[in-house]
Amino acid sequence: MNKIFLTLVLMVTMTLSVVATHIVGGEMSYVCLGNNNYQFTLNIYRDCLPPSQGGGNPQALQQDNPAFISVFRGNSLYSVDSFFYSSILLIPANFSNDCINNPPNTCISRIQFVFNLQLPSSPLTYTILSQRCCRNETINNINNPGNTGSTYFCTVPPTPVICNNSATFINYPPQIICANNPFYYDHSAIDPDGDSLSYEFCNALVGGDPADPKPIITSFPSMAPVSYKSPFSAAMPMSGLPPLTIDPTTGIITGTPNMQGRFVVTICCTEWRNGVAINSVSREFQFVVTNCSKAVVANIPVLSQEPNTHIIECKSYTVNFQNWSAGGFTYEWDFGVTGINTDTSTLFQPSYTYPDTGTYVVQLWVNRGSTCPDSIKRLVKIYPLFNTDFTSSGLLCPEEPISFIDQSSSQYGSVNFWNWNLGDGTTSGIQNPVNSYPNFQKNYFVSLISGNTFGCRDTASKVITIPEVKIFAGNDTTIIKDESIFFNATGGVTYFWNPSNYLSSNSLSNPIGTYTDTGRVTYILQGTTIDGCIGYDTVTVTVAKDPYLIMPTVFSPNGDGLNDYFKVFFAGFRKLNSFKIFNRYGEMVFSTMDFRKGWDGYYKGRLCDLGTYYWLVSADDLANKPRFYKGDITIVY
Repeated sequence: MNKIFLTLVLMVTMTLSVVATHIVGGEMSYVCLGNNNYQFTLNIYRDCLPPSQGGGNPQALQQDNPAFISVFRGNSLYSVDSFFYSSILLIPANFSNDCINNPPNTCISRIQFVFNLQLPSSPLTYTILSQRCCRNETINNINNPGNTGSTYFCTVPPTPVICNNSATFINYPPQIICANNPFYYDHSAIDPDGDSLSYEFCNALVGGDPADPKPIITSFPSMAPVSYKSPFSAAMPMSGLPPLTIDPTTGIITGTPNMQGRFVVTICCTEWRNGVAINSVSREFQFVVTNCSKAVVANIPVLSQEPNTHIIECKSYTVNFQNWSAGGFTYEWDFGVTGINTDTSTLFQPSYTYPDTGTYVVQLWVNRGSTCPDSIKRLVKIYPLFNTDFTSSGLLCPEEPISFIDQSSSQYGSVNFWNWNLGDGTTSGIQNPVNSYPNFQKNYFVSLISGNTFGCRDTASKVITIPEVKIFAGNDTTIIKDESIFFNATGGVTYFWNPSNYLSSNSLSNPIGTYTDTGRVTYILQGTTIDGCIGYDTVTVTVAKDPYLIMPTVFSPNGDGLNDYFKVFFAGFRKLNSFKIFNRYGEMVFSTMDFRKGWDGYYKGRLCDLGTYYWLVSADDLANKPRFYKGDITIVY
């Protein structure tokens, strides 16, 4: 091994003088030959367009050969070697240029290395890997792609799994995906051992860098993922509407990409035996989304929340199919009922009544048998009857708790999804939420979207009316001892005053209050409306011994709504004889005989200057005795 290692170091020094920014993807798989012998296949996909069209550097392409392969048993180095390629293959474009109005230039080549290794039985996992740098600089979903390498690897499970064969992907990866067109690609694999397979998007791995683009790996690498650009990730490698998804059972990738560019996509395929995951292989590739214009596009839209599912019909057995295809002149539908051949139609948008519940694979061919055909498959799920409904309970009054009770019913499966919009910005995901509403008259549009375990969804909506409650006890007031006042509450049909001190009644809207002592009493009025809603208001009565008036010393007539008027505040007077205001020159700038009126700071149509002004008040008390008051007021702004 030392001689091999020295030879590899010399080869690295002699050959890797050019940074390779041409790697498109790769994968590694193996078959068991028996007696602990395995044959491995490493495929590296490369951009072979000429440099003038953004392709790979020819020297970089040449330096892919040989590949350096490191083998680890557990985390310890078992062997390291180099292998020359077995073949170079130009990958077909996988679509007919005759049916693309603006076919892009593409060139992807696959360089394949096939080599045999003897791996003695071990309780530890063998990891076989190779690293290569670097990727295309135009990749859109990872950071710094031109300086980011790749790791391609596979694992041989430890004993007691004997002579396992890895899964192998069936189809070549796609080269071109058309933006804003439905995408359907079978990324499934086969397993010679008959193991069950599952699929998922997973992390692309870094490996190598511009300083060492084809490293010899002697220490177990970190297997670190690439740095994805936000909002992309391993699980969401590209933008789409609907987004790109992979069926975990079939490996079929679907979606409608809506952003042009080059995107790294990695698919992991896991082998399951007796319910236990025993091994996994991955393929990394770059999906190129371009603004190609397909002459014919077959498109059954996804109208449900589930991937690749046209519709989940939960009201009846009949489906009214929608057809969003373009460029077609003939249409052939197969509605997916097994055992019969009458479940077909040639209409553009047919209807079909299914014989039973279940999941059906529907296929549409557009221009079948012509130069430019296209086809698409979607799932249709039939699970009637599902119905969304709800009721509410509680007093429809402000600030009162109202309970919303789900009444959804499902003939198949169970109700397990609730999405409430309670009309005031409040949402909830529980089955039976409780909400209260503020005190103003309003109709609230309450809706519920519920669903069941089969993916059915339905919506119910109702209007909840919350009346406004405006209980008014009256304005605060000041009176003289032994006087009476007449209250006049409004807003309710029944009332209760608390306390009842000095009142002729505590249950009328208009009790009489007679006050034999000085002091202050604050009443809390509870009113009940015709709808049964309860509201509250307060009013304060201040009882003075003698007549008095209160005059402020400053006011600001600047129009801000605060302290804009200078007026008399009084109690115990029968009549205002005069209220006069003078400036410092003795000119009368304001006069009134009405207690309710005040001065707005204007004289002869203009706002008076800042400064001090003088006032005189003459008023008759309750005994008709005249009283005189004087003082000054300052205008400020």
